[in-house]
Amino acid sequence: MKHTVITIARSYGSGGRTLGKLLAKELGIHCYDRELLRMASEQSGINEALFGEVDEKVKSLPLFGISKKIYKGEVFPPESDDFVSDDNLFNYQAKVIKEVAAEESCVIIGRCADFILKDNPNVIRLFFYAPREDCITRVKTQNGGKEKDIIRKIEKTDKYRSDYYKYHTGKDWNDSRNYDFCLNTASMSYEKLVAVVKAYIEQYA
Repeated sequence: MKHTVITIARSYGSGGRTLGKLLAKELGIHCYDRELLRMASEQSGINEALFGEVDEKVKSLPLFGISKKIYKGEVFPPESDDFVSDDNLFNYQAKVIKEVAAEESCVIIGRCADFILKDNPNVIRLFFYAPREDCITRVKTQNGGKEKDIIRKIEKTDKYRSDYYKYHTGKDWNDSRNYDFCLNTASMSYEKLVAVVKAYIEQYA
């Protein structure tokens, strides 16, 4: 496989994270998820806990609508008043994403990687989703819990991801035009899903 970077955006309960990890294993490449927070912390010297607080969510939103701080590739230096701002935490994480994408074939989960790497010709952008009932079933099977709590978790997590994406990219997270391939993961085993996605990737990789 030539140098290929696969970015994965996913709705909560679609199985996207698990699918990304299985796909990476099948392709023999690294999968980057929360490791990106640790790497950004080590590179910047900023406490990893601060990265965790804004991981795929915007901590505070204005009363009316979502403001935008569209990522443009910069990082603020340590002497800047904005060095530990939420925006700069995103900037450092994006810097790490660009670096790993330049160095190796890999899978990158979430965190606006598709937008951050929009000018990289080696990127394949995937989006995984599923109907609400299927998401509920998958979450209940994996984590247990009451259905009303699972529904609340799904709604909250997807809103966090949508707001986060809108804030940093100016685009709608679930707009299929942002991606090369969108897949409904309902009623398919992970084995089958990996096979479908791998077949698609092999057309380009």
